[in-house]
Amino acid sequence: MIAPDHYLRQAELVPHLRLASLAATVIGLGAIGRQVAVQLTAIGLPRLQLIDFDRVDSTNVVTQGFAAGDIGRPKVTSVAEYLSGVNPALEVQTIIDRYRPRMQLSDIVFCCVDSMTSRAAIWRSAGQQARFWADGRMLGEVLRILVATSHCGRSHYPTTLFAPGEVQTGRCTARSTIYAATIAAGLLVHQFTRFLRELPLDADTSLNLLAGEWTVLS
Repeated sequence: MIAPDHYLRQAELVPHLRLASLAATVIGLGAIGRQVAVQLTAIGLPRLQLIDFDRVDSTNVVTQGFAAGDIGRPKVTSVAEYLSGVNPALEVQTIIDRYRPRMQLSDIVFCCVDSMTSRAAIWRSAGQQARFWADGRMLGEVLRILVATSHCGRSHYPTTLFAPGEVQTGRCTARSTIYAATIAAGLLVHQFTRFLRELPLDADTSLNLLAGEWTVLS
């Protein structure tokens, strides 16, 4: 049971009366997606849908925050169990599968897959229906956070869905660290809390940790 003052320290940053009526979908529970799910639970989101077909690999313990005992288990199962320890009252729907157009998603969507082809397909079938759409990308220590809502980024986002041959070589899983993934997830959830507070959002944020470069397109 969560104490009444559980969220007291973030009350001025996260409007819980508005949050209480919402649900979110996280597609992809890899380096960024798992961290997004953890942070959404920690800020008090009451309902969460998790979609991923993959199982935990030994390398995921280091880069994605899974436990050694999770190796071989479905990622959605491991993440759901962890989240229930953070908030036992959390309602979690787990789907052990790839995203498919027939799936019913929440209208808050965090797209955390590591394939440009998958991003484009998910956006085509679900992006236009989402009230809040967020996409986190990571290659090594270079992060990119994209947001699309009715007021922000909806025309810009499709321009970032390059053909596979035009994408920088490598996948999120090729070069990743837990600290970069956590920062990317934090930026995604930060944009969500701005959405909750009806503050202006940043449609496209790029952060190069090594070079110390930060670029924002509002």
